[in-house]
Amino acid sequence: MLFFTKWLLALPFRGESAGVIFESILNRAPVPAVRLNPNLPTELERIINKCLEKDRELRYQHASELRSDLLRLTRDTHSHKSAPIAVTKPLLKKRLVWIASAVGVTVVFAASYFFLYGPRKLTDRDTIVLSEFANNTGDAVFDGALRQGLTAELEQSPFLNLLSDERIADTLSLMSRPKDMRLTYELAREVCQRTASAATIEGSIASLGKQYVVGLKAVNCRNGDSLADEQATANGKEQVLKALGDATTKMRQKLGESLASVQKYDVPAESVTTPSLEALQAYSLGHRAGIGRNDWNGAISFYQRAISLDPSFAMAYARLGVAYAAVGETARGADSIRKAYNLRERVSEHEKLYIAARYELFVTGNLEAARKTHALWAQTYPRDYLAYLGLGPIYAQFGEHEKALAAFQEALRLNPASGNAYSNLVGAYVVLNRLAEAKAAAQEARARNLDSPVTHRLLYIVGFLQHDLGAMEQDAAWLMGKPGDEDLMLATESDTAASSGQFTKARELTRRAVDSALRADEKEAAAGHMAWAAIREGLVGDMTLARQQAQAAITGSKARDVVASASLALVLAGATVQAMHLADDLGKRFPEDTIVQSLYVPMIRAEAAHQNSNAKAALDALGVAAPYELGAGSVVRMWLRGQVYLAAHDGHKAAAEFQKILDHPGLVWNTLLGPMAHLGLGRAYALSGDTTQARNAYQDFLTLSQGTQPRKRPVS
Repeated sequence: MLFFTKWLLALPFRGESAGVIFESILNRAPVPAVRLNPNLPTELERIINKCLEKDRELRYQHASELRSDLLRLTRDTHSHKSAPIAVTKPLLKKRLVWIASAVGVTVVFAASYFFLYGPRKLTDRDTIVLSEFANNTGDAVFDGALRQGLTAELEQSPFLNLLSDERIADTLSLMSRPKDMRLTYELAREVCQRTASAATIEGSIASLGKQYVVGLKAVNCRNGDSLADEQATANGKEQVLKALGDATTKMRQKLGESLASVQKYDVPAESVTTPSLEALQAYSLGHRAGIGRNDWNGAISFYQRAISLDPSFAMAYARLGVAYAAVGETARGADSIRKAYNLRERVSEHEKLYIAARYELFVTGNLEAARKTHALWAQTYPRDYLAYLGLGPIYAQFGEHEKALAAFQEALRLNPASGNAYSNLVGAYVVLNRLAEAKAAAQEARARNLDSPVTHRLLYIVGFLQHDLGAMEQDAAWLMGKPGDEDLMLATESDTAASSGQFTKARELTRRAVDSALRADEKEAAAGHMAWAAIREGLVGDMTLARQQAQAAITGSKARDVVASASLALVLAGATVQAMHLADDLGKRFPEDTIVQSLYVPMIRAEAAHQNSNAKAALDALGVAAPYELGAGSVVRMWLRGQVYLAAHDGHKAAAEFQKILDHPGLVWNTLLGPMAHLGLGRAYALSGDTTQARNAYQDFLTLSQGTQPRKRPVS
């Protein structure tokens, strides 16, 4: 790092340590060479300054450029006899080579520092925090909308990884800040540092007459260095989203994403989201309400507004469908997701996978297709926790509960601030009867301020399975008075009452659950409570009440699960003709639906065959679901199969079915099928001639029906 001037040897940057020298290289100007030798040519001063330029884009990009300038200087100096350096041509050439070498060394050292400590490109393991846009236009429509648009643009990238809104909210809470606090540049950088993220992307918008300037800047949040920046100009407000998309595309390359990836996953901004800023702003508020605050009813209102502003907004329809499903309105949700699916050609690849996955889950019900789509989603975007969060319930419905648990664990690893991931993880542990781990996961969620109604309902079940009445009362109380959640808790308490033989109390709790759901405008949820209560009445032989409740349920909703449950209740109550008619219609309405075709319709047909004393037909119908033995509806299926074996006087096979129910309390929960399995087991042992085991099983049933717990006993 030397300047050679005449016979003087000088250091351009001085310091007591390498760090001080590097700091000078990066941030300070060297002593002008002309001050060391006033006779230096002006052009040589320019060449030296260009070599030492702080902005890498303004420095020499190739050694050939520097060589050309030095040779030009040599020629010009030689051609002018009045040149300020009076030396021979060979000596001048030699000194210029020395100068070039010294300056080159300086540039190499500076470049090395930048590579090791300064601005760098990101890797596929780095995480980015998006701040809110600095809105210098005075127009509030840009608030929230541009950050949401930038999010959608960057989510196209399989390379870049955005810190989730849940993780941001969680971090703000740990910082004693409101979860929905506006993420200024300074706050975004602090969140970035606390989450060990690599960079922030800071956006801005300003108006120049009728034009708008959109700016993006990526900043290393640890040292404040600029990693990349882009600007784009829009000729009018309607072109702002296009300008944002153009700037984002260039930014992605500067941050390290390959050109091939950018070209493959780069749908224009106005297609990724919506050309309407107002619609995008409403969508952003819906996302914040649902994902950020778990306020799904609030989210529904915002998504509906977004759709009213842009009826072709595919992702708004998709999110609206998910919000409806979250409050138990699956039929409304399916209608919205169907509309999103019909508009999917105008969305990004990431959004297309999101919409297709939800379409297969909520509309067609094709679980195998949904599994493949989620697997492709996880393969294409391996750091998107939503792919794994969706994959877990599919495995659970297939009865592959260990795989479901692994999927939820991966979702939580990718997004430790996801309340949904925590609640699903707790549920997976409950199903596997790993109750201590379920409670530990719930406590961890509570410690992170990620409590959710679903988690409390699951903890109520844990309390039931562990005979902890105090815990049950505590979790039930937590849910009381919360619209959209209270009805589920009342229905759950109704099951508890029924399982202990308190049917009058159970019926009253069901009535309250229905009323609570209707007050929250959740008609499908209300009908679902009635349909399940009808099944319960059918199981204990109150045929009249079972039929009445089933009819009321069907009148209230034509949703898939409601009709299926009501149909099963009707066939249990002896209304076989109507039940079979409903089952046939259900099969036609949902020709691809795995649960309908492999579970609902076969169970209804099996019970009809059982009542006609056709054991073979009943067992053949139930055999359709053999690949999903521990999956959706498994406990009801086991109970029905046990009843068929009892009617066929096969006590051993009947006992095996009822014992399977008792061996999987995490699947039974607090339903009436738990004590009913003890009753069935007693009858099966009696058929087999094992009076001792039969007496024990009957005693356990009677104990449960009185609200206490059966004693533990060995099973032969």
